[in-house]
Amino acid sequence: MHPLLTYAHRHAPLLTAAGLLAAWELACRLFAIPAYVFPAPSEIVRAAGTFTAPQLFGHFRSTVEVVIAGFVAAIAVSFPVAVMITHSPLLSRTLVPILVVIHSTPIVAVAPIIVVALGAGVLPRVVITCLITFFPLVISLVTGLRATPAEILELSRSLRASRNRELWFIRMPFAVPYIFSALKVCITLAVIGAVVGEFVTAESGLGYLILFSTSMMKMPQSFVALAILVVLSLLLYQAIERIERRWFAWSLPRRDPA
Repeated sequence: MHPLLTYAHRHAPLLTAAGLLAAWELACRLFAIPAYVFPAPSEIVRAAGTFTAPQLFGHFRSTVEVVIAGFVAAIAVSFPVAVMITHSPLLSRTLVPILVVIHSTPIVAVAPIIVVALGAGVLPRVVITCLITFFPLVISLVTGLRATPAEILELSRSLRASRNRELWFIRMPFAVPYIFSALKVCITLAVIGAVVGEFVTAESGLGYLILFSTSMMKMPQSFVALAILVVLSLLLYQAIERIERRWFAWSLPRRDPA
C-alpha cells in the first residue's frame, strides 16, 4: 500500500475532523455568517482566550462531579434491580413496565419537579443524571445475565451451586460484554443528564456556561463550553474502553487475522 494511503487509513478520524472544521470555517466566511448566529472555528478559538484557566476548570470540575456521581449512582441502582428482574418472573412483570414508564417520561419536563422536591444544589442534578442513565444499564444487565446457556445453568444447579456462585461465576462472565456496551453508551448519557440538570438549576458547570453565554448572545463562548463537553464525553468513553481492554480483554470478540 502506498505510504500516503497507509497514513490516511491510520489517521482517518483526525483527517475527517480536520476536513469538517475546514469546511465549517470556509462556509462561515463565504456566507458571512455573523459570530452571534453561528461562529466559525477561528472565532471559537479566539473566544476560548477570553476565559481564564481557573474559570474553565471550575465549570469543568462542576460538570465532571455530577457526571461521575450520577453514573455511579445509576450503576449502584441498576445492578440489584437487574438481578431481581433476572431471578424473579413476578418482579420482571412488575418492574419492567414501571421502568419503561419512567424512561419514557421526558426528563426535561420532570427536571423542574425534581428541583422543587429536592431543592437547588448538586443532588437534583445527580438524580437527573441517574434517571437518564440507569434504564439502558438495567436492560443490558438483564439481557447479559439471561444470555447464559441453559445447559450451563442446569449443570451448575445439578452440582448444587448457590445462587451467589451462579450469579458471580456463571452469569456474570457471559454478561460482561453487554455490561461494557451499556457503560459506553451510558457514560455519554450521563454527560447529557448533567447538562440538563445545569440548565434547570446551577450556578456553575459547562451547561450553565452554555445557557449564560447564549442568553448574552455570546455564541462563540457557548461553543467553547460545547467543545469541552464533547472532549469530556470522548475521554470518558475512552476510559471505559481502556478498562475493558485492560481487565476484561477475554470478553472481547477475537479479530480474524488480516
